[in-house]
Amino acid sequence: MRNLLKFLLFVVLVSLGISLLYDYRMKHGGLTTIERAPEKYTLASSPPVDRKEVGTLAEFDRERRTLVANVVSSVVSVKTSKKIPVRRQYALDPFEYFFRGPRSQFRNPNEEALVQNSLGSGVIVTNEGHIITNNHVVDQVDDIEVQLADGRTKKARLIGSDSDVDLAVLKIEEPGVKPLKLGDSDAVQAGDMVLAVGNPFGFEETVTQGIISSKGRKNRRDGFGDFLQTDAAINPGNSGGPLVNLAGEVIGINTAIISRTGGSQGLGFAIPSNTVRVALESLLKKGRILRGYLGVLSTQRNPATETDGVVVDDIVSNSPASDAHLQKGDVIRKFNGHEVKSFSDLRSLVAQTELNKKIDLEILRDGKSLNVSTEIREQPPDYQTTRVIPRPGQPGQPVPNQPPQAGPNPATPDEDNNESPFSSVRVGELTPELAKQLDLPSGVRGVVVLAAETPDLQRGDVIEEIDQQPVTSVAEFNKISGNLSNDNPHVVSVCRHRVRSFLVLRPR
Repeated sequence: MRNLLKFLLFVVLVSLGISLLYDYRMKHGGLTTIERAPEKYTLASSPPVDRKEVGTLAEFDRERRTLVANVVSSVVSVKTSKKIPVRRQYALDPFEYFFRGPRSQFRNPNEEALVQNSLGSGVIVTNEGHIITNNHVVDQVDDIEVQLADGRTKKARLIGSDSDVDLAVLKIEEPGVKPLKLGDSDAVQAGDMVLAVGNPFGFEETVTQGIISSKGRKNRRDGFGDFLQTDAAINPGNSGGPLVNLAGEVIGINTAIISRTGGSQGLGFAIPSNTVRVALESLLKKGRILRGYLGVLSTQRNPATETDGVVVDDIVSNSPASDAHLQKGDVIRKFNGHEVKSFSDLRSLVAQTELNKKIDLEILRDGKSLNVSTEIREQPPDYQTTRVIPRPGQPGQPVPNQPPQAGPNPATPDEDNNESPFSSVRVGELTPELAKQLDLPSGVRGVVVLAAETPDLQRGDVIEEIDQQPVTSVAEFNKISGNLSNDNPHVVSVCRHRVRSFLVLRPR
């Protein structure tokens, strides 16, 4: 014992001596190994360009700062969580299997809950605290929380949502919030400057700038033709955030990107604000979206060869179109005074029309201009499979692969034959050994891609989610992919070489 005390005393004395020596050398500069004269330097004292020579650009900067400052405070980050039951093997926790505590005796020893967190964006649009976001941001989640621009977090209540339009309305109880006005998306033109604001990859209050790249493409056979396209950088997490014009008005809700990397490649898409306004008011008043329809079926034609207008191919029985006595071969030129240049134009005009409202149609029949009237009514539940007025000599049977109808985002003739982007994807179970070989981060759950003909997916990728639906097994993958529509693109969450990203797979 005495020897131990002597040893400890020796260690203390040595440590004290080293400390005093270090302190002495620091005070007297003894630790300086290289002594040299100070470097002479002169910093630039004036900018290379006189601000007076770029006064217009400087003013543009000031105006843009004003725009951003007045917009950002109305944009929120949407944070959701969902509990997912996960089955596990006894062998993973043998001690709990044999020595169960008070909690485990009331729980299935094969199951545990995995909390899945997701991020999105939203924008405040009413003085009462209503927030617009995407349906896919808040679909089938257990908890919704929004973070305001000042950092405060609030619990949000889901008022209503619609998967077809991909919009949802939330509400927070917070007096004094500042809403943004919904602008007129019909007035937007390609080339207009816009800002996208949101929460990409968790970086809240991110602002990116771009232009409207395109709108209302006539030749698109998918829903992207109805969106506003922009080159403003939009990334995962931007979903539900606003696309604003120079007046700070919301002209679109960012909803999708086309990307081979999972990040922005300059192809972003937003739901037009006029569509958003109709959906918002319907969800607030009725709790659901009331869809109007005209009941016209038409074939998409090449815009380069067809005249302006929509050629009527068929008419749905007992529809507003049949009430107006429209006939096969009629060309719809105007809808309530608005020019109709394509079926996409007609579909948008119908979707934005108040239900049970009288509308006027200008049509061309046998080379003569006619005016007819009808009322836009609510779309029946069986609209996509409804009977058309039979042609002479044909029975009135449901029409397979029918042409697109004047309602929200109907199918086109050949879209029913589209091939699912997952039809060529072969997957296997993700085992702990395989996860180790692939060098995956801890907590990754999903299925491993064994083969895929699509260039977006690679062998060794782990598919974790499809359209925000967790994929935990091959059986779950087959079930989810088998129930997906072949007409629309699908968002896939993928882990590749320790990097998580989102891919958009389109029908083949």
